[in-house]
Amino acid sequence: MNKNIYITLLIGAFFISMISSCSDDFLEVQPEGKPLESAYYQNQDEAFAGLISVYDLLRKNSGGFENMITMMNAGSDDHYAGGGGATDGVGIQSFSNYTQNSNTIPPSFWNDYYQGIFRANVLLQKLPDVPMDEALKTRFVAETKALRALYYFNLVIMFKNIPLILEPLTPANMYEQVQADPADVYVQIVKDLNEAIPDLPATVPAAEKGRLNKGAAQALLGKVYLYDGKKSLAAAQFAEVNGTPGQTNQYGNKLLSNFNDLWVVANRFNAESILETSHSSVGSSYWGNWGSSADEGNTVNVMVGPRGYVKIGADAPDLPSGWSFNVITQDLYDFMKDDPRFESTVLDIKSMKEAGKVNYTEGYQNTGYFLNKFTPRISDVSTGTGDAVLNYKQNTYIIRLADTYLMEAEALGASGARAQALLDAVRVRVGLPSVPVSMEAIKAERRRELAGEGFRFFDLVRWGDASAKLGPRGFVAGKNEIFPIPYKELENTKLVQNPNYN
Repeated sequence: MNKNIYITLLIGAFFISMISSCSDDFLEVQPEGKPLESAYYQNQDEAFAGLISVYDLLRKNSGGFENMITMMNAGSDDHYAGGGGATDGVGIQSFSNYTQNSNTIPPSFWNDYYQGIFRANVLLQKLPDVPMDEALKTRFVAETKALRALYYFNLVIMFKNIPLILEPLTPANMYEQVQADPADVYVQIVKDLNEAIPDLPATVPAAEKGRLNKGAAQALLGKVYLYDGKKSLAAAQFAEVNGTPGQTNQYGNKLLSNFNDLWVVANRFNAESILETSHSSVGSSYWGNWGSSADEGNTVNVMVGPRGYVKIGADAPDLPSGWSFNVITQDLYDFMKDDPRFESTVLDIKSMKEAGKVNYTEGYQNTGYFLNKFTPRISDVSTGTGDAVLNYKQNTYIIRLADTYLMEAEALGASGARAQALLDAVRVRVGLPSVPVSMEAIKAERRRELAGEGFRFFDLVRWGDASAKLGPRGFVAGKNEIFPIPYKELENTKLVQNPNYN
């Protein structure tokens, strides 16, 4: 938030120039050919570039080793951290076994989202003076506010006690920031979204897929209200998004008829998708820029695949080798084994090896069960420049319609005809019969439907179930519901550590 974000003051909202020397001579030379932030945002094209730089932080969902999906999976009861050993990624390992502290929490979970917030704050400050089409400017402002709201939401549910910064930091105030009351953060998130929604388009053309529309912001607002305990407000927002359960909503969203199609790599921005992270195999990502703003690949793909995979039987899947993170627990396997979504979710390499069809190297905490939603196939391996393992192209969902159906059913108190219809629609899509709606039925359906997508930990915390489910892993109530604040963010600042952490 402090040192890391302030760097962007020197290089503009999308990192156009870099200071490579600290000599007096360098500091006196005017940079040539590298626009500084103070001279940027002079026209519509530059404003659009600034907007794209704000969108760029959506990649945190599945880009880089420190991504939301694999991190949050590792702390749930559905997965272990896995990987190559107990020290393979100290951040993800310490969250998985609840030994994390201010030195093991990866700082990027704090820094990256504040970087996005900084870029949003700069753009919102600059946009009023940019000579450009006013209607387009209004849309840019709305998108920027909605993105800032999303980044603050992720920060507040991860860390709870965070600074609320609505203007670009300066050298005079960067070390003076204090944590806000979480309630005030939620108020600001709601304010940003309510201001954004009227000015966002109902739909976006094919060439703009990936940009926010009205429905995405409303879905996010419903989720914010749900997490803040305001269920009636949440239900109202979700109703606007969901429409008639099982039918096409007002924004063109509808449940895909085949659950398996959600995980087809080419099926980007499909009808069920409300907001997703875009990835590319042609970004030439390499180890030198991996995890940075220039890295466009999906890292979840390589992380969750089995290590040292060798295909033996003709009917075995064609897989590249991966790093064996997020191995699936026996508990989730047993919970899902009779569900129609099982094969799309769980890749049972264990049974394939026992049948002599494959071989693989058993990684840390190996169960033999891998996350099939994101395990790539040979056909997904990039043949372009850069390092192939860093250039997978599968998009990932931040919000999809089945998720909002189940959140609305929860917000409705898990009772009534509409909640029943919402639950039924999710089950009917995969060929399951109706079951009476209840909170337990919704919890079970979310676990099966959204397995491995990074939501389970937050669900358990929201429901008050984390202690019961995660206690055997070391979870401590009153502490592990949130992350510790990274140590470097506490140094020479007015920030204070979260309760019961060191």
